[in-house]
Amino acid sequence: MTDLSQFDHNDAANPNNNIFGLPFTEEDADLIILPVPWEATVSYRAGTARAPEHIFKASFQVELYDNDTNDAWRRGIYMLDTDRKILLKSDYLRKEAELYINYIAQDENVNDNKFMCKTLREVNEGSVFLNNWVYEQTKALLDQGKLVGLLGGDHSTPLGYYKALAEKHGDFGILQIDAHLDLRESYEGFTYSHASVMFNALKEIPQIKKLVQIGVRDYGDNELNVVNDSEGRVVCFFYKDMRESMYEGKTWQMVVNEIVEQLPQTIHISFDIDGLDPKLCRNTGTPVMGGFETEQVFYLIRKIIQSGRRVIGFDLVEVGMSTTEGDENTGARVLYKMCNFLLASNPK
Repeated sequence: MTDLSQFDHNDAANPNNNIFGLPFTEEDADLIILPVPWEATVSYRAGTARAPEHIFKASFQVELYDNDTNDAWRRGIYMLDTDRKILLKSDYLRKEAELYINYIAQDENVNDNKFMCKTLREVNEGSVFLNNWVYEQTKALLDQGKLVGLLGGDHSTPLGYYKALAEKHGDFGILQIDAHLDLRESYEGFTYSHASVMFNALKEIPQIKKLVQIGVRDYGDNELNVVNDSEGRVVCFFYKDMRESMYEGKTWQMVVNEIVEQLPQTIHISFDIDGLDPKLCRNTGTPVMGGFETEQVFYLIRKIIQSGRRVIGFDLVEVGMSTTEGDENTGARVLYKMCNFLLASNPK
């Protein structure tokens, strides 16, 4: 058990400690953050693969007092080291994917080019490798009784984690905070694209009984068909509809109550940072105008926990990097809040 008697949580963070300046070890921490430095299929701006390292550095500026959960951090939060082999594999495949994306953008036939066929196969095989790696890492932590938060990387990264959660907890739902539906069967030829994570989750994990998406404002009609044909398994609160209902008199509390009513008793929260207003995350991979303020999302999660529903995990993905460190600062503060909410939802 970590001795906190000499730890002053009001003092400046010690850079020799772990994330948020906390002095816990992996063994003693109740909550483990798994960094997944991966962005092989990013379709617009890269950078999120290195977000875990930058968020780690920014985390030392986060105050430990949380007016929602107070001393939840005392149960221990620990971030694992970034796996350099995963990062290097992502870097290599990202370059391969860029060549492929540029090739198909010229309206060339992939089947006529053996090199491009090989490139596509390598990227897809790399994504399968990543999914299995994430599954193995998260399953091992869950089997130890740890709570797990996954820190991406792009939004393709948590699929293996969802599979581990399904084995551990059985049926559950996902609350997805996102500007996008991520329901494409594939994107640019990549089966496990960041734009396909929820399609693959619904297809491969029958224990996911409900997917509730909020803040969506950029999507294709084929994705909309997936929502409409899901027979209620997928419920989407589109950003336009949410805002218009508030312009006409609904309060955010009323909207939140409608969202909470759609959620099953056990949920995972998938937080794509581009669900927020782009002013808070300017360098995310695919920013879209509109979006939430952080406090709107935190209010929703507070109400979910107060409703008696259990949050069993979270992923935070698509955080970019900036020269002013604004994105990683936002990422660090959202990450800390999500850690505290997960701890609060799973009292000892």
